[in-house]
Amino acid sequence: MTGGHGDDSPVRRNIRATLMPGFVGTLLPDWLRLRLQDGLGAVCLFGQNIVSIAQLRALTDSIRAANPLAVIAIDEEGGDVTRLYFSSGSPYPGNAILGRIDDLGYTEEVGRQVGWELRKAGCTLTFAPDTDVNSNPDNPVIGVRSFGVDPVRVGLHSAAWVRGLQSTGVAACPKHFPGHGDTALDSHLAMPVVDLPPSTLRERELVPFNAAITAGAKTIMTSHILLPQIDPENPATLSTRVLGGLLRTELGFTGVIVSDALDMKGASGILGIPGAAAAALAAGCDLLCIGTENTAEQLDQIEAAILAAVDAGTLTEARLAEAAGRVHRLAAGIRDDTLDIQLPAAALTMPEPSFDTGRIRASFAINDHAKRWLAAVPETFPVVRLDTVTNIAVGLAPWGPFAEAAAHPESDLATVWLARPLLARSAEDSGALELSADSAVVVIGKDNHRHPFIRDLVDTLRADRRDVLVVDMGWPSDDLRYADIATFGASRLAGRALLELLAAVPPTAVPLTAVPLTAEPVTAEPV
Repeated sequence: MTGGHGDDSPVRRNIRATLMPGFVGTLLPDWLRLRLQDGLGAVCLFGQNIVSIAQLRALTDSIRAANPLAVIAIDEEGGDVTRLYFSSGSPYPGNAILGRIDDLGYTEEVGRQVGWELRKAGCTLTFAPDTDVNSNPDNPVIGVRSFGVDPVRVGLHSAAWVRGLQSTGVAACPKHFPGHGDTALDSHLAMPVVDLPPSTLRERELVPFNAAITAGAKTIMTSHILLPQIDPENPATLSTRVLGGLLRTELGFTGVIVSDALDMKGASGILGIPGAAAAALAAGCDLLCIGTENTAEQLDQIEAAILAAVDAGTLTEARLAEAAGRVHRLAAGIRDDTLDIQLPAAALTMPEPSFDTGRIRASFAINDHAKRWLAAVPETFPVVRLDTVTNIAVGLAPWGPFAEAAAHPESDLATVWLARPLLARSAEDSGALELSADSAVVVIGKDNHRHPFIRDLVDTLRADRRDVLVVDMGWPSDDLRYADIATFGASRLAGRALLELLAAVPPTAVPLTAVPLTAEPVTAEPV
């Protein structure tokens, strides 16, 4: 060992406390169990780790058995980005729809519902809400994950979601500081540059984060974006000027700073994951999200790189101890909150949340052409599903009406929907669509205006026929050119609301009902 740092030295223990790996599989691997027993600070769960809530609870129980104070994190946003419902699509509205409904009590209740589901599953931290202002409609990675384009409104809803979630004892993690909404690149694949003056950041990007911090957010997640007018060399995750200057000093945040996943190219494209881990800690991150499919060998390399940085003096022992201390206090605080807030008996058998789809439908943007089309819905029409490459945050979760019909194939809505001809198109398809000359057609995609093959297909269809209805379940362009109906979300719930709209039938779901915080406690191990 270099520098006299044995396996159980304070430095080694502090390093382990700051790491939050992912893993492959639905059972806790032995290598991860051993690291948890040695003081690993956290584990991050993804869709690939989950097949059911019961299986997830067994997994989180095994993590807790190995280290009772480990933070158990998950990327559950309650919308297009879902892990609890990765195999079926989310039954929640999603942030953009909540922002359009603009009922803060409703948003807080959604956050609370997500919190109770996570508590039931044994998770203690979720990387949500997305607090970015989606100022760029061409943004490939934020879009409908945002509450909207107005900083004040985004801040109000972010704070409401934080309050609702954290009332259940689960910690919130607003993201992606200092704001990922004005980017045209996906930081999973490259490092976006946001060349904005600090004054613009203060007037727009920082407003929602300040609101979320004021609401008591326990953690904040960084972004892998470069802000050259603040730090021309380092992305936010690796920048002391951004993390120490803006977040700690200017906004006064005292909680845990969580890095976005270090396997993303925006963070590790140059330094590699081990180098990025050491640099992130030195810059002010406290808890490092490593990635989705980590291994024992990879964590050995990361620990070695961090230890080398300590020995070289580029990462001080004091900074490392500060980071570990914050993680320990977060874990203890979550545990204390959980002990104080007993899980309501209803939550142990809580069914999938149910929402008034009438409110969801009312949030859709519908132009005059769509209103005329819907006024006389044809009995049958072919549906063209437009498949695009989703960003890694969303992944391959089922979406829209296709998810709803697959989840409830026995419903009247699904029966009618599944009887309609379905044609799937992607950028790789070049042949002409086989449609009868006189049939109406419904085209459904996400972020339609951003994809040349969708624009070309829609333009061709519109030139050939009048009865074309174009649905965008992503974030549309400002002019709504390729969105006769814009749903501002592609969750399964949004898909159900769209099915009802296209079928011209009344909504079938009951309104969301709050889980009362004053419910009788149950004699179960707190989560």
